[in-house]
Amino acid sequence: MVTNLEALIRDIKKYALDHKIPIMQDEGIDFLTTFIVKNQINTVLEIGSAIGYSAIMMALANPNLKITTIERDRERYLEAVKNIKKMDLESRITLVFHDALEANIEGKFDMIFIDAAKGQNIHFFEKYERNLTENGYIITDNMNFHGLVDKLDNEIESRNLRSLVRKIRDYRAFLVNHPNYDVELLNIGDGIAIARKK
Repeated sequence: MVTNLEALIRDIKKYALDHKIPIMQDEGIDFLTTFIVKNQINTVLEIGSAIGYSAIMMALANPNLKITTIERDRERYLEAVKNIKKMDLESRITLVFHDALEANIEGKFDMIFIDAAKGQNIHFFEKYERNLTENGYIITDNMNFHGLVDKLDNEIESRNLRSLVRKIRDYRAFLVNHPNYDVELLNIGDGIAIARKK
C-alpha cells in the first residue's frame, strides 16, 4: 500500500523529471539521509533548494532536524514552498529566496550541503564555512558530474561543459588540499564529497 507521504515524494520526483530539474539520485539521497541519522545532524544549511526534494528527504530522516535552504530561481523556489507545505514541514524547513553568493545567513549548522551552481562550489564553501559548527561537515553533490569529471577534455564536446568540468576538478583539488578539513570523495550517486572540520 502506498502511503500519502510516498505518493507525495513520487509526485515531486516526477515533477523534477518532467521539468528537467536535477535532483539527487536515489543512491545519493539514501547516503545523505543515513549520514544525517548516523552523525546526529540536527541543523543543516542547504545551498540550492531546487524544488525542495533533498530538504524534505533530510527532514523526514530526522524528526529533530531544522534546515535553512537557499534558492535563487523563482519558479523552483515557489515549487519548493508548495512541496514543503504539502509535507507539513514549514516549521522545520526555512526557505530563503536569494542568490546564495549574496545572501547573509546567521547561525551555526552541523552540516552544510552544497548542491547549487557547480562552477561556484569554491565560492560557496569559502562564504559559508564560517557558519559551520566545530567538527561540522560540508557535503557536496555532483563531484563526478555524470562521469564527465574523469574524462579527458577532448572527450567532452561542448566548450561550456569542459569549463564547468574543469571547475569541478578544481574544487575537488581545493577540498583534498584544504589544511583545515579531512576530505573523503565517495563514488556514490553522482559523486559525493565529505569535508569534516579538523
